[in-house]
Amino acid sequence: MIPESFIQDLLARVDIVDLVDSYVPLKKAGANYAACCPFHNEKSPSFTVSPTKQFYHCFGCGAHGTAIGFVMEYQGIGFVDAVKELASRVGMTVPDSGDFSPEKHGQTRNLVEIMSRAAAWYKEQLRRSDKAIAYCKKRGLSGEIAARYGMGYAPDGWNGLKSVFPDYDSDDLKVAGLVIDNDSGRRYDRFRDRLMIPIVNPKGDIIAFGGRIIDQGEPKYLNSPETPLFEKGRELFGLPQARQAMRETNTAIVTEGYMDVIALAQNGVGNAVATLGTATTPTHVQKLLRQVDRIVFCFDGDNAGRKAAWRALENALEALADNKQIGFVFLPAEHDPDSFIREHGKAEFDRQVTQAMPLSDFLLRELAQRCDLTSSEGKAKLIYEAKPLLLKLPTPLLRLQLVKRLAEASGFAQQEVERLCELKSYAPAAPPKAKRSAPSLTRNLLRIVLHKPLLAAQLPGELLPDTPERPALLRLQELVRAGNGSQGYAALREQLRGLPEEQIIEAAASELLGLPFDEEEAEAEFRATVEKLQESGQMRQFAELQVKAQQFGVAGLSAAEKQAYIQFLSTRGNRS
Repeated sequence: MIPESFIQDLLARVDIVDLVDSYVPLKKAGANYAACCPFHNEKSPSFTVSPTKQFYHCFGCGAHGTAIGFVMEYQGIGFVDAVKELASRVGMTVPDSGDFSPEKHGQTRNLVEIMSRAAAWYKEQLRRSDKAIAYCKKRGLSGEIAARYGMGYAPDGWNGLKSVFPDYDSDDLKVAGLVIDNDSGRRYDRFRDRLMIPIVNPKGDIIAFGGRIIDQGEPKYLNSPETPLFEKGRELFGLPQARQAMRETNTAIVTEGYMDVIALAQNGVGNAVATLGTATTPTHVQKLLRQVDRIVFCFDGDNAGRKAAWRALENALEALADNKQIGFVFLPAEHDPDSFIREHGKAEFDRQVTQAMPLSDFLLRELAQRCDLTSSEGKAKLIYEAKPLLLKLPTPLLRLQLVKRLAEASGFAQQEVERLCELKSYAPAAPPKAKRSAPSLTRNLLRIVLHKPLLAAQLPGELLPDTPERPALLRLQELVRAGNGSQGYAALREQLRGLPEEQIIEAAASELLGLPFDEEEAEAEFRATVEKLQESGQMRQFAELQVKAQQFGVAGLSAAEKQAYIQFLSTRGNRS
């Protein structure tokens, strides 16, 4: 783990306004800064950055976080990589411990360097190979596209990389996936006589290669094996190159091969990415839905393409949200995206993407094709097949629509479908009687504490009523008493990542952006709010004692209760 103290020091050195402005131009808007949100399409700015609190919030899509969260969302990378990225910007070195051991860190950098050197050599070989250049021209690829994707060529020889790496027997070459040792101990290049396409991570590091055979031969496509740098279930080819076009269209197109991505880019479709020799995984979907609101899977129209689409659907369900969309394009059986756009052009391909079949339609159509809906058995099978898919869906609105359509197709009532699939009913229910008392007081306390975190240490936990804000206030109190409140909201926010209280604290923090806050009055307002809570608590306690006294008489109260009850009566008498 990265030490918490390092995270706090990092956030103290990074100015979120400078950071965000380096990606998205900001304009001064009162005490804050504003821009059009980089995470969804909008015409008027709703994305706000607070220089005093060091966090951002979008009032349009709800994106919220610190400098670390911004880099994670904008670049589509994980927490650790975001910390490393920010640390490098301010000249800090992430401490090594556990997964950050010097040995592992050193190996990673060495492997990245090896891949970079190999890529440079492959590029040079492409320039020298008439055969490879002719193949690129035959595929309609320009020099500009070849440069954009860093394409190269691996010559048809057993150990061409020996000229790049004099220590050809180094274990690191094998770990990087560039060479193979056969059973007799002979070492040779993994990639030979192939067009070489680097696979780049969001930071721009080359982590693997894909090789496309130039002439006839098998396999047609050859990818690097999984290595310490490369995990194919997590990576998407072309994501760094597609990021800008994805933002502009708010759509990501997912294909099955990197040549599809390159061909689409050559023909003006820049928002395509590809999986790397594996089915689409939930991680792929989550990574894309952090950056766009719509994913369109574009697969061949043959049986293999439809099977790949169904696997993509199954793995996409649990990552969906009601404000996200997933669609499917099935090309004619004789086409893949590469051949289709070359034959029919960009306008027709764009039309296919615009009119992509919604996930719900594809799901219901595929299930219906597996069942004989003219028989009772077939209708029962339809619900049976749908159940595990519905249970995966975290989106109540889409799930409700699917339940209604399944009810129509099967002849069951909607409530019966919900019961058979073990779903809770979404019929409107009478709102439960709330136990909440003085919610505005605890909400106000939460805003004050987020503005001045050190005040959390003075919270009277026993007086806080049972409101949604109570767990958040107690969590903040715990963090501040542990010595973590002196550096403000941003440092606290990173310690809340993944905790149950994270969402309500984000919502309260976003309210600070639109409210004036008097520094000098903050503590006075805190004390006044606590006093109101005390008064409210006393009134509740008196009401409870009064009910008990009416039921059992004063004699039914304990000695402590009797004393408190008499004290309350005396206080009320004095006031009147």
